Amino acid sequence: MNTSKNDQFTQRVQTVYEHTEALYESVRQAGVWQNPQLIISCLEELRLALEQLQVAEEELRQQNEALISAHEMISIEQQRYRDLFDFAPDGYVVSDLHGVIREANQIAAALLNIEQKYLLGKPLANFVPESQRRSFRIVLNQLPTIQRVQEWELLMRRRNGETFNAALTVETVYDFGRQPIGLRWLIRDITARKQAEAQLQQVQLQNLELLETDRLKNQFIANISHELRTPLNAILGFTELMQRYVEQENAQQENAQQQNSRHPHLQLSGMIERIFRNGRHLLALIEELLDFSRLKAERLKLNVEPFDIVELVRQVVEETRPLADSKALEIRVDAAQACIAVVNDPVRVRQILVNLLSNAIKFTDKGSVTVEVGELPDEKIVLMVQDTGIGIAEEDLPYIFSEFWQVNPSTTRSQGGTGLGLAIVRAIVELMQGCISVDSQLDRGTTVRIEIPQWLFTDAANLFGREILPDR
Repeated sequence: MNTSKNDQFTQRVQTVYEHTEALYESVRQAGVWQNPQLIISCLEELRLALEQLQVAEEELRQQNEALISAHEMISIEQQRYRDLFDFAPDGYVVSDLHGVIREANQIAAALLNIEQKYLLGKPLANFVPESQRRSFRIVLNQLPTIQRVQEWELLMRRRNGETFNAALTVETVYDFGRQPIGLRWLIRDITARKQAEAQLQQVQLQNLELLETDRLKNQFIANISHELRTPLNAILGFTELMQRYVEQENAQQENAQQQNSRHPHLQLSGMIERIFRNGRHLLALIEELLDFSRLKAERLKLNVEPFDIVELVRQVVEETRPLADSKALEIRVDAAQACIAVVNDPVRVRQILVNLLSNAIKFTDKGSVTVEVGELPDEKIVLMVQDTGIGIAEEDLPYIFSEFWQVNPSTTRSQGGTGLGLAIVRAIVELMQGCISVDSQLDRGTTVRIEIPQWLFTDAANLFGREILPDR
């Protein structure tokens, strides 16, 4: 019951009391039996006073019921907040300004490995390792002035001596006069988080080491490729001169019957041919490593110019025809038009076609290899290389463009190769802002489809700051 209502009730009772006293004194002085009318008047006055007391009693009863209900609600809320405090997912502690614990919930007790009742009255500093107590007390003494500390990380010690990483959030409690009277503590075990952060830091360090290793590897590939290519070009040049000399000597033989398979010049010519062929193969591998190194270092640029892509396709097919003829394979061009003008890098388009045709012929033992070239409605060019070879298993298709990955190591090892060809092809196609896809079935053949812009200009071709090949 608030003060104003209490004062009203007291005033009302006092008024009735004074009125009754006045009535009593009047009756006593006048003599009640000498004036019957006065008796009636007194009774009426008493009845009115009684009614006023009954009204006041009813108001008092209602106020008392409201007060009981309010006390019950307060008790329920107090219990609810007590339950929230006791069963909160984090540790909660209430202490005085010196850090002596006044209240603690179950999680706080569990974190410190002690029963709740034994926590009360103990300084929180007892649960801090001695090596950190001095710094703990310095911050504790400053809390009444700084009001709040968020995510204060320190090492805490359980009752059994074990330590754990804790994050503390502390707030100062004030009375109505804004004077500090206590502290509220939220204690959270962050051991798992600290371990995860340490593991993440270790992984990041390892990633940096791997990146450095990858950089050194790419630098080594580039350096060794350049070192190998220089003497190899000299070997190939002199081998070609020797082959021409031997061919001239063989042509000058007067008696054709004397030129048998055992003639030294013919034997020498065959040896030189093998040296030249294997040297060209080795040079192609070195060029492939160089392209891979440039792509990884994002230094490969496209030199665009106008050319006839149909003519380029026919040239590449003729260059690879001897390889197809050696396996009795049919190789043909299927062009929708006799001439299709494009603006692109003819050297890189040739490289794509040579790689795809070489793979198609390499893994096809019978049947045919077909190259299709045509225009698409949205100013794009489509190139498709189809073969009737051994095909690729469905589970292997997602990996065929990964560097150093080969479908069947036993098969590809007999055929040769670095496992970089298709990865380089995809990277060049993406550099041209195109796309590449593969459709294949085991023992039925493979189709590689490439779409590239018909008009690719220099600003669009020289792309920097993008990852050309995925890091694996």
